Amino acid sequence: MTQQYANRPNLPDPNTAPELFEGLLTRRVMAYLIDLVIIGALTLVLGLVGVVLGFLTFGLAWLTLALVLPAAVVIYYAATLGSPRRATVGMQAMDIVLTPARGQPLDGWMAIFHALLFWVTFWISWPVAILFALFTPRRQMIHDLIMGTLMVRRSPMMRHWQRVHGAGQFSA
Repeated sequence: MTQQYANRPNLPDPNTAPELFEGLLTRRVMAYLIDLVIIGALTLVLGLVGVVLGFLTFGLAWLTLALVLPAAVVIYYAATLGSPRRATVGMQAMDIVLTPARGQPLDGWMAIFHALLFWVTFWISWPVAILFALFTPRRQMIHDLIMGTLMVRRSPMMRHWQRVHGAGQFSA
């Protein structure tokens, strides 16, 4: 175990628990694509509501249409990443979960900031964001390191935490 891992003994080590990180980047990309479809559908629904309300308010509600996409993204991530499951629908489908790496709890605000930072770093330069994860031992992307979070596979993680902390002390 290196000094870096000794300073944070509760974090899974890719050398001793490789099952937590197997195929993680592929799973993250697939989860992202699933989430994009869901966010697109949510945006469409909110947009249609905005259009209908625009007719009912003689065009006044159409001014809010510029906020539909940001609202859909914030609502989606706050409701999913900010929940006790700590995973979006896509992440749940791909068996991955967001975990804290600095000991602070994951709440709705942290989920929103995590998602915001993800979108900013991903929109600025998606190749760098993905390549960055290839060279970190825990497959963390830029926004994960900044926010102090870690993505791991959910089912092996539950077994890992039960081994480390004893059965019954981990709640998913």
